[in-house]
Amino acid sequence: MTELLRREPRIISAGLRPLADAAAAQAARVTRVDWKPPMAGTQEHLVPVLSDRRRAAANELAVGRMLGSRAHLVDVLPARDAVGLRTGEFLHAGPPIDWERASGPLRGALMGAGVLEGIAAGPDAVAEVAARGGITLAPCHSRHAVGPMAGVVSPSMWMFVLEDAATGQRAYCSLNEGLGRVLRYGAYSPEVLDRLRWMSAVLGPLLQAAVRRNGPLGITAILAQMVQMGDEAHNRNRSGTLMLLRDLLPAMLESGFGSADVGRAAAFIGGNDHFFLNLAMPACKLAMDAARDVPGSTLVVAMARNGTDFGIQVSGTRDQWFTAPALVPAGLYLGSYGPGDANPDIGDSAITETAGLGGFAMAAAPAIARLVGGTAADALATTARMREITLAEHPRFQIPALEFRGTPAGIDVTLVARTGILPQINTGMAGRVAGTGQVGAGLVTPPAEIFTAALRALAQAVG
Repeated sequence: MTELLRREPRIISAGLRPLADAAAAQAARVTRVDWKPPMAGTQEHLVPVLSDRRRAAANELAVGRMLGSRAHLVDVLPARDAVGLRTGEFLHAGPPIDWERASGPLRGALMGAGVLEGIAAGPDAVAEVAARGGITLAPCHSRHAVGPMAGVVSPSMWMFVLEDAATGQRAYCSLNEGLGRVLRYGAYSPEVLDRLRWMSAVLGPLLQAAVRRNGPLGITAILAQMVQMGDEAHNRNRSGTLMLLRDLLPAMLESGFGSADVGRAAAFIGGNDHFFLNLAMPACKLAMDAARDVPGSTLVVAMARNGTDFGIQVSGTRDQWFTAPALVPAGLYLGSYGPGDANPDIGDSAITETAGLGGFAMAAAPAIARLVGGTAADALATTARMREITLAEHPRFQIPALEFRGTPAGIDVTLVARTGILPQINTGMAGRVAGTGQVGAGLVTPPAEIFTAALRALAQAVG
């Protein structure tokens, strides 16, 4: 003890700010540790889950499956063939919901899709049919699919088909319409429907012919290149879109389609920076589906929003959804729109964050910070913060600015509960009134209650 007092004191303070301030005022060397107690309502459930002898091995298995996934684009098909949709059936983003609780943008997208499928002559008439229970709704995730924003898929829409050759598993996503007034943001004007009809009549069949002529295209490999080229694969997909066009254009030219159709398709893809998003999402879906259904695992395998509820699924609790009211993103608005115009968070696109991209890869894409109202320093700090709640670094998604460290990947329910840090999501914002379209872009986190609920279910499973 005497020897200790002869040395200069070095103090580590964990959450005790007055003590640290007093010591620093006396010129002591103080190391401050940013610590706080676990999330409220989680303490009694953390103990059994953290004590579960299966957890470490289960998470190692689930994470290994996630990181080992290799997605390839193998086909493009109508939704009726890809996921078995029949007339009157529609997929949507997020956890299950019915028409009564559906948000404005989800209702708008369903109204437009209903006209597209001939359910009724106009959007308002489709709404009447839906209110009478005349349509069937199911989450995209229930059919191994994902959908951006409202995520509405109807039988005649075409979908990308991705496959992991090692497992044979497949995942699906619709084709991207572009930005602004589009169906996925809840718009259903005549120009929106005309674009969708062209996509079903020309773009889908042309891409099918090109993919089949080209052969399987490595989407995970493109994602790895994107991260090193400044894309985070959620709100920024510019390099991925152009690499896709580079790889498919020769086969498009040799597809037998007329030059006018090929030219319009090439211009549409090249002019739509988000076209690759609808490939990034099912690639991430494949990776997370590979990690599902591992008893004892606390790995989050899906984060999804339907504009009313935010839901997650966890590997160790099978297909159970844990939900709470979705939050409104904070960010930048288009034109004269403001916070009062924005709908609560919506879309399956948070599957990118679930797999280590999007908000978790912001350090690789500092330019995205300006789009969502932040700074380059914010982007670096966000990626660093996400390491506190993840189980691994993705070996393929390497960030040049961080000496090629992998992005943080694999959200752990127990780490979220212990730190109170919530996953960061980059997202677009849809207008809350059906028919509006996009009103901005920003940042959002899940409601904390869903992690509390998931932890409770995991604890019950241990018991």
